[in-house]
Amino acid sequence: MKEIRNIIRQFDLKDKSEQVALATVVRVEGSSYRRMGARMLVSENGTWVGGISGGCLEGDALKRARMAIIKSSASVITYDTTTDDDHQIGVGLGCNGIIDVLFKPIEEIDSNNPIQVLKKALSGKRQTRKLVCITHCTRKELLGNILLFENKDDLLLLSDYTGINELASAIDQLDKSKNLIVNESLTLFVEVLPPALQILLIGHQYDLYPLSRQIRELGWDQKVIANPTKVNANEGLEVIAPEFMDEVEKDEYTAVILMSHSLNTDKDNLRKVLGSTVKYIGMLGPKVRSERIIAELKEEGVIFTEKDMERIYAPIGLDIGASNPEEIALSIVAEIKTVFSQRNGKHLRERAVPIHDRDQPMKFD
Repeated sequence: MKEIRNIIRQFDLKDKSEQVALATVVRVEGSSYRRMGARMLVSENGTWVGGISGGCLEGDALKRARMAIIKSSASVITYDTTTDDDHQIGVGLGCNGIIDVLFKPIEEIDSNNPIQVLKKALSGKRQTRKLVCITHCTRKELLGNILLFENKDDLLLLSDYTGINELASAIDQLDKSKNLIVNESLTLFVEVLPPALQILLIGHQYDLYPLSRQIRELGWDQKVIANPTKVNANEGLEVIAPEFMDEVEKDEYTAVILMSHSLNTDKDNLRKVLGSTVKYIGMLGPKVRSERIIAELKEEGVIFTEKDMERIYAPIGLDIGASNPEEIALSIVAEIKTVFSQRNGKHLRERAVPIHDRDQPMKFD
Protein backbone atom coordinates (compact mmCIF):
# COMPACT_ATOMS: atom_id res chain seq x y z
CA MET A 1 0.00 0.00 0.00
CA LYS A 2 2.86 2.38 0.78
CA GLU A 3 4.31 1.84 -2.68
CA ILE A 4 1.00 2.62 -4.38
CA ARG A 5 0.60 5.78 -2.33
CA ASN A 6 4.14 6.90 -3.19
CA ILE A 7 3.46 6.29 -6.89
CA ILE A 8 0.23 8.29 -6.77
CA ARG A 9 1.98 11.11 -4.91
CA GLN A 10 4.82 11.20 -7.44
CA PHE A 11 2.35 11.21 -10.32
CA ASP A 12 0.41 14.12 -8.83
CA LEU A 13 3.60 16.14 -8.20
CA LYS A 14 5.14 15.71 -11.64
CA ASP A 15 4.98 18.33 -14.38
CA LYS A 16 1.85 17.81 -16.49
CA SER A 17 3.95 17.68 -19.66
CA GLU A 18 6.20 14.95 -18.28
CA GLN A 19 5.36 11.49 -19.62
CA VAL A 20 5.50 8.39 -17.41
CA ALA A 21 4.95 4.65 -17.59
CA LEU A 22 3.89 2.18 -14.93
CA ALA A 23 5.73 -1.13 -14.56
CA THR A 24 3.82 -3.85 -12.68
CA VAL A 25 4.79 -7.40 -11.74
CA VAL A 26 1.82 -9.40 -13.03
CA ARG A 27 3.12 -12.97 -12.80
CA VAL A 28 5.74 -14.76 -10.74
CA GLU A 29 6.78 -18.35 -11.19
CA GLY A 30 9.24 -19.67 -8.64
CA SER A 31 11.29 -17.35 -6.46
CA SER A 32 11.61 -13.57 -6.70
CA TYR A 33 12.40 -10.68 -4.36
CA ARG A 34 9.09 -8.93 -5.09
CA ARG A 35 5.69 -10.50 -5.62
CA MET A 36 2.79 -9.91 -7.95
CA GLY A 37 1.47 -6.36 -7.67
CA ALA A 38 4.89 -4.74 -7.11
CA ARG A 39 5.09 -1.51 -9.08
CA MET A 40 7.40 1.27 -10.18
CA LEU A 41 6.50 4.54 -11.89
CA VAL A 42 9.12 5.61 -14.43
CA SER A 43 9.48 9.09 -15.87
CA GLU A 44 10.79 9.83 -19.36
CA ASN A 45 13.79 11.53 -17.71
CA GLY A 46 14.80 8.24 -16.06
CA THR A 47 13.68 8.92 -12.48
CA TRP A 48 11.43 6.41 -10.78
CA VAL A 49 9.62 5.52 -7.58
CA GLY A 50 8.74 2.04 -6.35
CA GLY A 51 10.42 -1.18 -7.45
CA ILE A 52 9.84 -4.54 -9.14
CA SER A 53 12.83 -6.46 -7.75
CA GLY A 54 15.71 -6.14 -5.34
CA GLY A 55 17.49 -3.92 -7.87
CA CYS A 56 18.56 -6.51 -10.44
CA LEU A 57 15.78 -5.76 -12.93
CA GLU A 58 15.30 -2.04 -12.44
CA GLY A 59 18.01 -1.00 -14.92
CA ASP A 60 16.44 -2.91 -17.79
CA ALA A 61 12.96 -1.93 -16.60
CA LEU A 62 13.88 1.75 -16.93
CA LYS A 63 14.74 1.19 -20.60
CA ARG A 64 11.57 -0.82 -21.22
CA ALA A 65 9.38 1.78 -19.54
CA ARG A 66 10.90 4.64 -21.51
CA MET A 67 10.45 2.62 -24.70
CA ALA A 68 6.77 2.14 -23.81
CA ILE A 69 6.49 5.93 -23.50
CA ILE A 70 8.15 6.50 -26.87
CA LYS A 71 6.00 3.89 -28.63
CA SER A 72 2.84 4.79 -26.71
CA SER A 73 2.08 1.10 -26.37
CA ALA A 74 1.98 -1.43 -23.53
CA SER A 75 3.96 -4.67 -23.44
CA VAL A 76 4.63 -7.61 -21.15
CA ILE A 77 8.28 -8.62 -20.71
CA THR A 78 9.36 -11.93 -19.20
CA TYR A 79 12.51 -12.04 -17.06
CA ASP A 80 13.80 -15.58 -16.60
CA THR A 81 16.48 -15.99 -13.91
CA THR A 82 16.33 -19.79 -14.00
CA THR A 83 18.52 -20.18 -17.09
CA ASP A 84 22.26 -19.96 -17.71
CA ASP A 85 21.89 -17.63 -20.69
CA ASP A 86 24.49 -14.89 -20.22
CA HIS A 87 22.26 -12.46 -22.11
CA GLN A 88 19.33 -12.91 -19.75
CA ILE A 89 18.80 -10.17 -17.19
CA GLY A 90 19.19 -11.42 -13.64
CA VAL A 91 21.32 -14.48 -14.40
CA GLY A 92 23.80 -15.29 -11.63
CA LEU A 93 21.71 -13.65 -8.94
CA GLY A 94 20.29 -16.94 -7.72
CA CYS A 95 16.68 -15.72 -7.78
CA ASN A 96 15.58 -18.82 -9.72
CA GLY A 97 12.29 -17.37 -10.86
CA ILE A 98 10.33 -16.22 -13.89
CA ILE A 99 8.77 -12.77 -13.67
CA ASP A 100 6.33 -11.10 -16.07
CA VAL A 101 6.36 -7.31 -15.94
CA LEU A 102 3.72 -5.19 -17.64
CA PHE A 103 4.89 -1.82 -18.96
CA LYS A 104 2.05 0.62 -19.53
CA PRO A 105 2.44 4.26 -20.65
CA ILE A 106 0.11 6.55 -18.73
CA GLU A 107 -2.13 8.83 -20.75
CA GLU A 108 -2.59 11.97 -18.67
CA ILE A 109 -5.93 12.88 -20.26
CA ASP A 110 -7.43 9.40 -19.73
CA SER A 111 -9.61 9.53 -16.61
CA ASN A 112 -9.43 5.73 -16.42
CA ASN A 113 -5.66 5.36 -16.74
CA PRO A 114 -4.06 2.92 -14.24
CA ILE A 115 -3.00 5.67 -11.82
CA GLN A 116 -6.51 7.08 -11.66
CA VAL A 117 -7.90 3.59 -11.07
CA LEU A 118 -5.43 3.10 -8.21
CA LYS A 119 -6.60 6.40 -6.73
CA LYS A 120 -10.20 5.23 -6.83
CA ALA A 121 -9.24 1.93 -5.21
CA LEU A 122 -7.66 3.76 -2.27
CA SER A 123 -10.46 6.29 -1.84
CA GLY A 124 -13.64 5.95 0.16
CA LYS A 125 -14.20 3.67 3.10
CA ARG A 126 -11.74 1.00 4.18
CA GLN A 127 -12.49 -2.17 2.26
CA THR A 128 -10.83 -4.88 0.21
CA ARG A 129 -10.68 -3.94 -3.46
CA LYS A 130 -10.15 -6.10 -6.53
CA LEU A 131 -8.26 -4.79 -9.54
CA VAL A 132 -8.55 -6.59 -12.87
CA CYS A 133 -5.54 -5.96 -15.11
CA ILE A 134 -5.56 -7.11 -18.73
CA THR A 135 -2.22 -8.84 -19.34
CA HIS A 136 -3.02 -10.57 -22.63
CA CYS A 137 -5.63 -9.56 -25.16
CA THR A 138 -6.08 -9.75 -28.93
CA ARG A 139 -7.07 -6.06 -28.82
CA LYS A 140 -3.66 -4.52 -28.20
CA GLU A 141 -5.15 -1.20 -27.11
CA LEU A 142 -6.65 -2.92 -24.06
CA LEU A 143 -3.35 -4.36 -22.84
CA GLY A 144 -2.47 -2.96 -19.43
CA ASN A 145 -5.88 -1.48 -18.71
CA ILE A 146 -7.04 -1.86 -15.11
CA LEU A 147 -10.67 -2.29 -14.08
CA LEU A 148 -11.83 -1.62 -10.52
CA PHE A 149 -14.14 -4.58 -9.93
CA GLU A 150 -17.22 -4.40 -7.76
CA ASN A 151 -19.81 -6.16 -9.91
CA LYS A 152 -20.31 -7.57 -13.40
CA ASP A 153 -21.01 -4.12 -14.87
CA ASP A 154 -17.34 -3.26 -14.34
CA LEU A 155 -16.38 -6.03 -16.78
CA LEU A 156 -18.45 -4.94 -19.77
CA LEU A 157 -15.24 -4.05 -21.61
CA LEU A 158 -14.52 -7.79 -21.77
CA SER A 159 -17.94 -8.94 -22.96
CA ASP A 160 -16.61 -9.81 -26.44
CA TYR A 161 -14.34 -12.44 -24.92
CA THR A 162 -16.39 -14.33 -22.36
CA GLY A 163 -19.60 -14.51 -20.35
CA ILE A 164 -19.58 -11.57 -17.95
CA ASN A 165 -21.77 -13.25 -15.31
CA GLU A 166 -19.48 -16.27 -15.12
CA LEU A 167 -16.33 -14.16 -15.07
CA ALA A 168 -17.70 -11.92 -12.33
CA SER A 169 -18.55 -15.00 -10.26
CA ALA A 170 -15.02 -16.37 -10.65
CA ILE A 171 -13.45 -13.06 -9.59
CA ASP A 172 -15.85 -12.76 -6.65
CA GLN A 173 -14.57 -16.06 -5.27
CA LEU A 174 -10.89 -15.09 -5.29
CA ASP A 175 -9.46 -14.28 -1.87
CA LYS A 176 -5.89 -13.66 -3.03
CA SER A 177 -4.21 -12.26 -6.12
CA LYS A 178 -4.26 -14.65 -9.05
CA ASN A 179 -3.65 -14.89 -12.79
CA LEU A 180 -6.83 -15.87 -14.56
CA ILE A 181 -6.52 -17.45 -18.01
CA VAL A 182 -9.94 -16.77 -19.50
CA ASN A 183 -9.19 -18.22 -22.94
CA GLU A 184 -6.58 -18.03 -25.69
CA SER A 185 -7.55 -14.42 -26.37
CA LEU A 186 -7.64 -13.05 -22.82
CA THR A 187 -5.59 -13.35 -19.63
CA LEU A 188 -6.16 -11.27 -16.52
CA PHE A 189 -4.21 -10.50 -13.38
CA VAL A 190 -6.74 -10.14 -10.58
CA GLU A 191 -5.19 -8.31 -7.65
CA VAL A 192 -6.86 -8.57 -4.26
CA LEU A 193 -5.96 -5.36 -2.47
CA PRO A 194 -6.94 -5.22 1.21
CA PRO A 195 -6.91 -1.88 3.02
CA ALA A 196 -3.70 -0.77 4.69
CA LEU A 197 -3.18 -2.05 8.21
CA GLN A 198 -4.57 0.45 10.68
CA ILE A 199 -2.91 0.79 14.07
CA LEU A 200 -4.72 2.50 16.95
CA LEU A 201 -2.23 3.66 19.56
CA ILE A 202 -4.00 4.38 22.83
CA GLY A 203 -1.66 6.35 25.05
CA HIS A 204 0.51 9.46 25.12
CA GLN A 205 3.76 8.56 26.91
CA TYR A 206 7.23 8.98 25.38
CA ASP A 207 7.38 5.39 24.05
CA LEU A 208 4.57 6.32 21.64
CA TYR A 209 6.94 8.15 19.29
CA PRO A 210 9.46 5.48 18.25
CA LEU A 211 6.57 3.10 17.66
CA SER A 212 4.69 5.68 15.58
CA ARG A 213 7.79 6.38 13.46
CA GLN A 214 8.25 2.71 12.62
CA ILE A 215 4.58 2.39 11.71
CA ARG A 216 4.90 5.41 9.42
CA GLU A 217 7.96 3.93 7.72
CA LEU A 218 6.00 0.73 7.04
CA GLY A 219 3.24 2.71 5.37
CA TRP A 220 0.52 1.54 7.74
CA ASP A 221 -2.30 3.85 8.79
CA GLN A 222 -2.26 5.01 12.38
CA LYS A 223 -4.29 7.05 14.81
CA VAL A 224 -3.41 8.08 18.35
CA ILE A 225 -6.18 7.99 20.95
CA ALA A 226 -5.13 10.44 23.65
CA ASN A 227 -5.59 13.92 25.05
CA PRO A 228 -4.34 16.08 22.12
CA THR A 229 -2.62 18.51 24.50
CA LYS A 230 -0.37 15.70 25.76
CA VAL A 231 0.90 14.59 22.34
CA ASN A 232 3.87 16.27 20.67
CA ALA A 233 2.39 18.29 17.82
CA ASN A 234 5.72 18.23 15.96
CA GLU A 235 5.32 14.50 15.26
CA GLY A 236 2.47 15.16 12.83
CA LEU A 237 0.23 12.47 14.31
CA GLU A 238 -3.51 12.20 13.85
CA VAL A 239 -4.76 12.49 17.41
CA ILE A 240 -8.30 11.69 18.51
CA ALA A 241 -9.62 12.54 21.94
CA PRO A 242 -10.60 9.47 24.02
CA GLU A 243 -14.27 10.48 24.12
CA PHE A 244 -14.43 10.04 20.34
CA MET A 245 -12.73 6.64 20.23
CA ASP A 246 -15.98 4.79 19.55
CA GLU A 247 -16.39 6.78 16.34
CA VAL A 248 -13.13 5.48 14.88
CA GLU A 249 -13.72 2.77 12.28
CA LYS A 250 -12.34 -0.58 13.42
CA ASP A 251 -12.21 -3.63 11.18
CA GLU A 252 -10.40 -6.94 10.69
CA TYR A 253 -7.36 -5.05 9.37
CA THR A 254 -7.04 -3.00 12.55
CA ALA A 255 -4.65 -3.54 15.45
CA VAL A 256 -5.16 -1.85 18.82
CA ILE A 257 -2.27 -1.18 21.18
CA LEU A 258 -3.13 -0.36 24.80
CA MET A 259 -0.17 1.64 26.07
CA SER A 260 -1.49 4.26 28.47
CA HIS A 261 0.68 2.99 31.40
CA SER A 262 -2.46 3.28 33.52
CA LEU A 263 -3.99 -0.03 34.56
CA ASN A 264 -7.49 1.38 34.92
CA THR A 265 -7.33 3.24 31.61
CA ASP A 266 -6.11 0.16 29.74
CA LYS A 267 -8.83 -1.89 31.43
CA ASP A 268 -11.56 0.51 30.30
CA ASN A 269 -10.18 0.59 26.76
CA LEU A 270 -9.92 -3.20 26.56
CA ARG A 271 -13.59 -3.38 27.53
CA LYS A 272 -14.43 -1.00 24.66
CA VAL A 273 -12.45 -2.72 21.90
CA LEU A 274 -13.57 -6.25 22.77
CA GLY A 275 -16.86 -5.61 21.01
CA SER A 276 -15.14 -4.68 17.74
CA THR A 277 -13.82 -6.92 14.95
CA VAL A 278 -10.17 -5.91 15.35
CA LYS A 279 -7.83 -8.83 14.80
CA TYR A 280 -5.09 -7.81 17.23
CA ILE A 281 -5.23 -6.30 20.72
CA GLY A 282 -1.81 -5.72 22.25
CA MET A 283 -1.25 -4.75 25.87
CA LEU A 284 1.96 -3.13 27.03
CA GLY A 285 3.37 -4.26 30.36
CA PRO A 286 4.19 -7.51 32.19
CA LYS A 287 2.01 -10.60 32.00
CA VAL A 288 0.83 -10.30 35.58
CA ARG A 289 -0.58 -6.87 34.77
CA SER A 290 -2.64 -8.06 31.80
CA GLU A 291 -3.83 -11.09 33.78
CA ARG A 292 -5.06 -8.78 36.52
CA ILE A 293 -6.90 -6.57 34.01
CA ILE A 294 -8.64 -9.54 32.41
CA ALA A 295 -9.50 -11.05 35.81
CA GLU A 296 -11.03 -7.80 37.02
CA LEU A 297 -13.11 -7.44 33.86
CA LYS A 298 -14.38 -11.00 34.25
CA GLU A 299 -15.38 -10.21 37.82
CA GLU A 300 -17.32 -7.23 36.46
CA GLY A 301 -19.26 -9.52 34.12
CA VAL A 302 -17.29 -9.09 30.90
CA ILE A 303 -17.28 -12.33 28.90
CA PHE A 304 -14.05 -13.34 27.15
CA THR A 305 -14.61 -15.84 24.36
CA GLU A 306 -11.92 -18.19 23.09
CA LYS A 307 -11.60 -15.95 20.04
CA ASP A 308 -11.11 -12.92 22.30
CA MET A 309 -8.25 -14.59 24.14
CA GLU A 310 -6.63 -15.55 20.85
CA ARG A 311 -6.51 -11.95 19.63
CA ILE A 312 -5.15 -10.51 22.88
CA TYR A 313 -1.35 -10.31 22.87
CA ALA A 314 -0.05 -9.64 26.35
CA PRO A 315 2.72 -9.01 26.97
CA ILE A 316 2.85 -7.38 23.55
CA GLY A 317 5.61 -8.08 21.04
CA LEU A 318 7.90 -10.85 19.87
CA ASP A 319 10.59 -12.23 22.15
CA ILE A 320 13.67 -10.54 20.62
CA GLY A 321 15.25 -9.34 23.85
CA ALA A 322 13.99 -5.77 23.46
CA SER A 323 14.88 -3.45 26.33
CA ASN A 324 14.48 0.16 25.17
CA PRO A 325 11.55 1.96 23.50
CA GLU A 326 12.98 1.61 19.99
CA GLU A 327 13.62 -2.13 20.36
CA ILE A 328 10.23 -2.66 21.98
CA ALA A 329 8.63 -0.84 19.05
CA LEU A 330 10.46 -3.21 16.68
CA SER A 331 9.18 -6.26 18.54
CA ILE A 332 5.62 -4.88 18.43
CA VAL A 333 5.47 -4.11 14.70
CA ALA A 334 7.11 -7.47 13.96
CA GLU A 335 4.45 -9.29 15.97
CA ILE A 336 1.64 -7.36 14.28
CA LYS A 337 3.07 -8.29 10.89
CA THR A 338 3.26 -11.99 11.82
CA VAL A 339 -0.35 -11.99 13.01
CA PHE A 340 -1.77 -10.36 9.90
CA SER A 341 0.42 -12.50 7.64
CA GLN A 342 -0.59 -15.63 9.56
CA ARG A 343 3.03 -16.52 10.25
CA ASN A 344 4.75 -17.58 13.45
CA GLY A 345 7.78 -15.27 13.57
CA LYS A 346 10.34 -18.11 13.52
CA HIS A 347 13.70 -17.97 11.76
CA LEU A 348 13.34 -18.25 7.99
CA ARG A 349 16.14 -20.81 7.93
CA GLU A 350 13.80 -23.13 9.83
CA ARG A 351 11.10 -22.81 7.18
CA ALA A 352 10.79 -26.03 5.18
CA VAL A 353 8.65 -24.55 2.38
CA PRO A 354 9.13 -21.46 0.16
CA ILE A 355 8.85 -18.08 1.86
CA HIS A 356 6.04 -17.00 -0.46
CA ASP A 357 3.13 -19.00 -1.78
CA ARG A 358 3.70 -20.15 -5.34
CA ASP A 359 1.21 -18.70 -7.79
CA GLN A 360 -0.69 -21.17 -9.96
CA PRO A 361 -2.62 -19.45 -12.76
CA MET A 362 -6.27 -20.39 -12.76
CA LYS A 363 -7.97 -21.41 -16.00
CA PHE A 364 -11.43 -19.99 -16.38
CA ASP A 365 -14.14 -22.48 -17.33
